[in-house]
Amino acid sequence: MNEKLGKEIQFIKGVGPSRATLLNKLGIFNLKDLITYFPREHEDRGKIKTISELVNGEETLISAYPAGRVNEIKIRKNLTLYKLIVRDETGSCEMTWYNQSYLKNMFRMDTRYKFFGRVSRNFNKISMQSPVYETEDSNRNTGKIIPIYPLTYNLSQNTIRKIIENGLKEVDGKLEETLPKYILEKYNLYDYNTAIKQIHFPDSFANFNLARKRLVFEELFSMQLALLSLKNKYEIKKAGISFSKQAKMMDIIEKLPFKLTKAQIRVLEEIDKDMESTKPMNRLMQGDVGSGKTVVALIAAYKAVKSGYQATIMAPTAILASQHLETFNDILSGLGIKCELLISGITKKKKEDILNRLTEGKIDILIGTHAILEENVIFKNLGLVVTDEQHRFGVRQRSTITEKGNNPDVLVMTATPIPRTLALILYGDLDISIIDELPPNRKKIETYAVTKQMEARVNNFIIKNIEEGRQCYVVCPLVEENEEIDAKSVMEIYENYKNNVFSKYRVEYLHGKMKQKEKDAIMEEFKNGNIDILISTTVIEVGVNVPNSNIMVIENAERFGLAQLHQLRGRVGRGEYQSYCILKYQGNSQIIRERMKIISSTNDGFVISEKDLELRGSGEFFGTKQHGLPEFKIANLFEDIDLLKQVQGIAMEIIDKDPLLENKENVLLRNLVDEKFKNRIEI
Repeated sequence: MNEKLGKEIQFIKGVGPSRATLLNKLGIFNLKDLITYFPREHEDRGKIKTISELVNGEETLISAYPAGRVNEIKIRKNLTLYKLIVRDETGSCEMTWYNQSYLKNMFRMDTRYKFFGRVSRNFNKISMQSPVYETEDSNRNTGKIIPIYPLTYNLSQNTIRKIIENGLKEVDGKLEETLPKYILEKYNLYDYNTAIKQIHFPDSFANFNLARKRLVFEELFSMQLALLSLKNKYEIKKAGISFSKQAKMMDIIEKLPFKLTKAQIRVLEEIDKDMESTKPMNRLMQGDVGSGKTVVALIAAYKAVKSGYQATIMAPTAILASQHLETFNDILSGLGIKCELLISGITKKKKEDILNRLTEGKIDILIGTHAILEENVIFKNLGLVVTDEQHRFGVRQRSTITEKGNNPDVLVMTATPIPRTLALILYGDLDISIIDELPPNRKKIETYAVTKQMEARVNNFIIKNIEEGRQCYVVCPLVEENEEIDAKSVMEIYENYKNNVFSKYRVEYLHGKMKQKEKDAIMEEFKNGNIDILISTTVIEVGVNVPNSNIMVIENAERFGLAQLHQLRGRVGRGEYQSYCILKYQGNSQIIRERMKIISSTNDGFVISEKDLELRGSGEFFGTKQHGLPEFKIANLFEDIDLLKQVQGIAMEIIDKDPLLENKENVLLRNLVDEKFKNRIEI
């Protein structure tokens, strides 16, 4: 059957080369893609109501006769209205369509038709705009529960429905089961054939719910199994390093010029326990912007070095790596620990020198960007790997760097707050530590959501702060102006600020299309206080520390996710000055107002990420592609949180008994994991 599922989409009945191109845009390339292209919703077009029963605003099905011919009304050039009055035993209803001239000869007065659409009831007049229709004896688009698919331009619902129907006929009852019988029976799940049929064309909403439960279960379950298998692979492969109990973290903690928070101490205890055990550490450290993750990584690196090993810290950008080096040198240089920086911009001679000293063991801690992943970077005795902002690297790169040591301990840091249960989905191969407390000296960033009317006040406020010696970030969603999107661009604002609004001050810009060297140079200038206003896209989102900058203005804030707004806000508030985040937004929809209210009312990244997930759904929230994990086709992490918790428990139970899924009863699970995750993560 598997070969059949690979059948190219253009050879499915009703497709052909031109439609195949449109389907490709939806990610549908073969029969398997087609039958797993799930509807976004279903409409109940099964229950017929009489015209007198129609309720304003409801989508309803009626059965009626045309009361006359279709009336054609030309409104203006390129806009013609077609009206038809229909009647049943209880009353009449006016149907209207736009620019559909073929309707003139479509309806016969002696034939009864079904019409489905949204009802409008004003005073005594009942109407439907652009209803779906067919003769009473037809059952293609009415008379049952109808799937509605996410579509691309030029593909109608009718067309894709028919193509999917044809695809389902080819596999009817012949699909191979993907879950073992004991799982289906124990958890009362539909078999795969029934689930696929009922998810598209359900006989009832009860059947649809059971089909969806089965498919969501499989999607979440296979991901959990894959991640737990990966974790097990790390743990089973060979023993990890058992770092010395004599290398005490307290020795360095006591030398710090500041006091650690209770949360930092708690996370360090978890890391210390991991490092001293024989199992390799694979830990995710989550902490809000400014919660002090870097110093925790520094203390872990200190323990590794004092136990006779090297450590490496991998950051997503050169400027962030340089910042980490400064922090590490400030605290560790007096203790005889040698730190070095490896980034792509250094001279060939300097790089050769670093690589030689690294191989000889004369460098204790190597801090750098993805340059560390290069083959010629060879450690003498790598014991600890720290990756900063994990979502910039992904599972595969993490395994590349760990292969540079003999099963080293791994600590992954992220400032993207993810609700704990969801972190288990993305990082199921890692143990999780959370720093859920900010240092006591951190001032709350005052956040204000404003509309265009406040522009002058905002500009005056920026000037006042610059005159006091502060600096300001301005973040835009676009690099250049875009006629199709009504959003401010970096270049548009830069020209206006530099030549008009802030012509007295030093204004500079930054965006992702620039070369890394240029970006680093501008950030360095900003950091050194030589730029007053920096206009940028979200490239400034990650970790750079400019304590003197105390204002973050975000243009078109409605175009960013809440978690991203929170990340951007975290670029300020890093020094002694009261800091502000000003969200300029357009649009007055309820969801925009609600999002602005949430971000203005709380500085807690975890609360914000929960709300973000609730408002936007999981696909957009994560963009899971960048994690090296497959996109969810049907699961919604917010709606399906209870099922997620259930499958996590089931997956753990199975992996405990059968770590490599080798038992006969788990052959299908092994196949499922291999098939879903091949080429994504090495399991």
